[in-house]
Amino acid sequence: MNVVIRSEEEKDYRRVEEIAREAFWNLYFPGAHEHYVVHKMREHKDFIKELTFVIEVNGKVEGAIFYSNSKIVEKDEVEYKTISFGPVFISPEYHRKGLGRKLITYSIEEAKRLGYSVITTLGYPYHYKPYGFLGGKKYAISMPDMNYYTGLLVLPLYKGALDGVSGYAEFSDCFEVSSEEVDKFDKNFLYKEKRVQESQEEYEKACCEVDELEYS
Repeated sequence: MNVVIRSEEEKDYRRVEEIAREAFWNLYFPGAHEHYVVHKMREHKDFIKELTFVIEVNGKVEGAIFYSNSKIVEKDEVEYKTISFGPVFISPEYHRKGLGRKLITYSIEEAKRLGYSVITTLGYPYHYKPYGFLGGKKYAISMPDMNYYTGLLVLPLYKGALDGVSGYAEFSDCFEVSSEEVDKFDKNFLYKEKRVQESQEEYEKACCEVDELEYS
């Protein structure tokens, strides 16, 4: 299996959107919106083109990762710049083959090389702890409602990157899309049935799970 990671190019756009749709369909809720999010994100002011990569398997794109600008807002309203990744996805037929790990690891190393300081993301802790992410509570970083949730994950890219920084994480509004927008965009793709499944209930519970860990 010949695997190559490279920057996304315009020729990849449709393929990447198709993979995103397949990877997320019915996963978190009936249907998916990630394929429209990446379509819209590319033109958004917070989009970080230099950190958007695709992964090829034997010459065919089978996954991608997107980054956007984000921030930590401190109590005095001072803003500390961060970056965030997501969506990140792999074609369902290549799940559990290590491609996601390769893509995430590569992008983190590139972010370090380019001088970025902190990555924040939202997701299941067991997905991202292997890369060094810890709950925002570890760094006194909450969500805007001032609660610490297990799904808010933070990775300083160098020692001391978060020294003296605390507050709440704020992500780009590039992820905010309406169901009407998504449904209209989805008509450009082959029909897929929207279904309710267990993973959606698990996701709802995970979104509300408060971080009760004690960090040293």
